[in-house]
Amino acid sequence: MNRKELDPESSPQAAFGARIRRSREARAWKQEELGERMGYSGTHISAVEVGRKMPTLRFSRSADRVFDTGETADTFERQWREIRHGSLLEGFPQYVGHESRAVEIRLYNIGIIPGLLQTPEYARVLADSAVRRGAITPEQAEERVSFLAERQAALVRPRPPMVFVTLDESCIRRPIGGAAVMGAQLARLVEFAGLPNTLLQVAPYEIGERRTFDLPVNLLTLSDRSVLCYAESQAQGHLDRESASVVPMLTAYHQLQGEAMSQAASVAMISELRKGIP
Repeated sequence: MNRKELDPESSPQAAFGARIRRSREARAWKQEELGERMGYSGTHISAVEVGRKMPTLRFSRSADRVFDTGETADTFERQWREIRHGSLLEGFPQYVGHESRAVEIRLYNIGIIPGLLQTPEYARVLADSAVRRGAITPEQAEERVSFLAERQAALVRPRPPMVFVTLDESCIRRPIGGAAVMGAQLARLVEFAGLPNTLLQVAPYEIGERRTFDLPVNLLTLSDRSVLCYAESQAQGHLDRESASVVPMLTAYHQLQGEAMSQAASVAMISELRKGIP
């Protein structure tokens, strides 16, 4: 048999294919047998294993079903998302996997509304702008927008998490996409603030040097009460699980909330801005 070997370290796609092959061979299945179980041809399985064909969401979910990995921390679907979201910063796909299961979410942003609160139109403007700058491809822009919709949908569940959002004032004053887009986005913030499981605050410019963060920060509290921190710059992201470094970040977030405006005052500011949009 002419067997093509791939270096799993050469690319995320190669790592996915190598893992499919290892899982199949561990069960002594031929490619045709695995194909029958997954709903694909043996030729399709072969093409994924050697990296000729990109796996899809349907394929990865079928693999999780067949190999019984759907309830594990390292699913084929998660691996597929890392391939598809290659334009995302390092650490972010892993963060999102925890985000959908968190019991508390704390967000701080500067200049841009956090993704979980963005309207589709606002998100589209940002993605299209990145395409025009040459930072991402049109295909990656589509993936970003659909990925964001999936993140938002994952939070609409019977027992939703408590979501704390602190926005630097620049988030609500920076015009994105014109009057219609920005007006609808500000309306979305007011709607968000009215939910029973949310707290929205604006950190006004006048707090000056008392602002505790200079970069966006996401903090997740999981069901076991452990806390994860994801922070990013323009070029890279970092997911941190070590309590020695995460706990000070949580403390800084609480300090920032103490300096920020109340939710009522924040909503009033946002509402006044909406009135001024032509």
